Amino acid sequence: MIDTGPIRVFLDPEHEDLARRAVEFGRRTLAEHAHADDDDAARRRAREICGVLGGGGWLDPIRRQDFRACCVVREALAAFSPLADAVFALQALGTTPMALAGDRSQKARWFEPALRGELVAAFAMTEPEAGSDVAAMRSTAVRDGDHYVLNGVKTLISNAGIADFYLLFASTDLDAGARGISAFLLPASSPGFRFVRPLIMADPHPLGEIALENCRIPASLRVGEEGQGFKLGMATLDRLRPTVGASACGMAGRALHEALEHAKVRMQFGKPLADFQIIQEKLGRMATDLTAARLLVYYAAWERDQGAERTDVEAAMAKSFATETAQMVVDEAVQILGGRGVLANNPVDRLYRSVRALRIYEGATEIQRLIVARHLIDRG
Repeated sequence: MIDTGPIRVFLDPEHEDLARRAVEFGRRTLAEHAHADDDDAARRRAREICGVLGGGGWLDPIRRQDFRACCVVREALAAFSPLADAVFALQALGTTPMALAGDRSQKARWFEPALRGELVAAFAMTEPEAGSDVAAMRSTAVRDGDHYVLNGVKTLISNAGIADFYLLFASTDLDAGARGISAFLLPASSPGFRFVRPLIMADPHPLGEIALENCRIPASLRVGEEGQGFKLGMATLDRLRPTVGASACGMAGRALHEALEHAKVRMQFGKPLADFQIIQEKLGRMATDLTAARLLVYYAAWERDQGAERTDVEAAMAKSFATETAQMVVDEAVQILGGRGVLANNPVDRLYRSVRALRIYEGATEIQRLIVARHLIDRG
C-alpha cells in the first residue's frame, strides 16, 4: 500500500525494505487490534498494541531518531489502524525529549522500556487555557530541596489514564513566560497525580484530563535544565511533525485504495463508477495531491536525518499540507462510496472520524502556515 516510487529519492534501501515489512505487518497483524468500539476498548487495545509494537521492534526508529523510518512506519500503521499509529506517536512524543536531553538513568529507567513496549508514554503539554499559546501555561513546578512540587491541570492528553509515565511541562518561573517552562518525567504512580476523566472522541482513542495536586517528584526526574522545557518541547514537535504528515498520508492512501476498488466494481446506469469522468477527476486529484503531500513529508524527514539544525519550515509545510490533503482525500472517498461510506463499520467512515484530529494536534494547520509566513517575512 506504500508506493515508495515517488519518494525513493529521499529513502535509503533499508527504508524501502522497512516499508514493505511494515505494510505486511499491518495487513497480517493489526486486523485484530485495528478498531475499538468504545473508550474502554480503546484503552485496553492501546496497551496491547504498545506491547505488540515494542516486541516486534517497530518502535526502534524512535530509538535511532531515524525520522524517515518513523514516517514509513506511521504511514503503514495509519493505513491499517489509526489507533496503532496513535500509540506509536505517543511513544515517540514521550521519549524523544529524553533522546535529546535525558540522562543515563532516565534513559535506562524510562526510555528503553518504553521503546520495548513495556511502558506506555504520554506527552502532557496542553492545558485548558494553553493550547497553541504554550507560553500561557499555568501549571507550576516549585523546587523544594531535592524535589519539585507540581500543581496544575492538563487536558486533551492522549493516553491519559493508561500511561505509565508522562513527559510533562510545567513552569518553574511564571514571570518568565516560555523561558520559565521546564520538562519533567512524571510517573503515574506519583502521590498527588490524578486522572480526572476521560474525554470521549468520535473515533475511540484514550484521551483525557489529568490534575497535579501538590504532586511531589524527585528533582532527578527533570529532563534537561530548568527553563529549557519550551525549547525541548518545540524541538520534539519539530522533529515529529513530518511523521504526523506521514500518518495523514497513510489514512489518505487507504481511503484512495478503498474508493478506487469500489469505483471499479460498483455499477451505476449500466457501467462501473470508474467509467464516469467525474469519478476519474476525483481519483486523479486525490492521487496527485497525495503524492505531493508524501514528497513534502519525506523531504522534511530527510532534511532532519541529514543533520539539518532546523527543519521547522519544512516540518510545518509537510504537516499542514499532508493533513489538509488527507481530509480532502478521505472526504472524497466517502463521496465516491456514497451510502456505504457513512456506515459505521466501513473503513472509510472510520478514517473520516480519525483523520480530522490530525489537522489540530501537534500544531494546528493555521499555526503551521504562520511559521512558514514568518520565515518568508524574516528572510526578506
